[in-house]
Amino acid sequence: MREPLTNPAETGTLLLEFGTLSKLTGKPIFYDKAKRALVETYKRRSPLGLVGSSINVETGAWTDAGSHIGGGIDSYYEYLWKCWLLFGDKECRNMWSASIPAINKYLADETRGELWYGHAEMQTGRRTETTYGALDAFFPALLALSGDHERARRLQASSFKMWNLYGVEPETLDYKTMRVVAGAYHLRPEIVESTYYLYHFTGDSQYRRMGEKLFNDFVRFCRTDAGYAALADVVTKQQRDEMESFALAETFKYFYLLFAPPGTLDFDKTVFNTEAHPLRRTW
Repeated sequence: MREPLTNPAETGTLLLEFGTLSKLTGKPIFYDKAKRALVETYKRRSPLGLVGSSINVETGAWTDAGSHIGGGIDSYYEYLWKCWLLFGDKECRNMWSASIPAINKYLADETRGELWYGHAEMQTGRRTETTYGALDAFFPALLALSGDHERARRLQASSFKMWNLYGVEPETLDYKTMRVVAGAYHLRPEIVESTYYLYHFTGDSQYRRMGEKLFNDFVRFCRTDAGYAALADVVTKQQRDEMESFALAETFKYFYLLFAPPGTLDFDKTVFNTEAHPLRRTW
């Protein structure tokens, strides 16, 4: 039996898949159970409107009050908006509308005229870390999808700056000092995903040029005879004996879609889950 500790990404990132199962089977129980987990997490947000990094599902108490948009929280916010898109669930839309102002107020960080998103204490909003990384780089896509194209553009520019620092993005960067905190690169898809979304919504050719730079660097430093290797360190470019399945399921998929001919995918009738599996907007 696993411990009762979990995080918002685990409790809040079941709704698209289980909701689809409910629609396909005609049994609402799957959607209802998944949505309850999301709603119960939302109910426990702080008075500021933020959620933490770790919660005890038996007591409902937060065990880590650190708030951010990165791994462990990321897809919780993603599914609030995508639940509304896929199922037309107004409660999910309202939860998103109540959450995004707090994210932009307490997590967004203006540094050197650039937009980044850092960490804060969920109860007070106090800045606790000035770190941003490969997993945070999904957020421009979500901002663009929800209609905030200006913030999406600015944050994507920061993500691209992080990538160009060493020709491949690190897992974690201190954006205040521009020093690498965790130097591995796991072939993550998030920055490519955001590049694709911004190209779709803006039609701006700079995002295809950006994608070309990402892809050329990706091939240059990660390609091997047997596939594509993660990097142990983005500074030295030392390769690891590792290629996660998401490199094929997500990273290459978003690269393909970025450069695919128009009409390859009906974007307006498709919602991608957090693992880049397309779900049709048919309900």
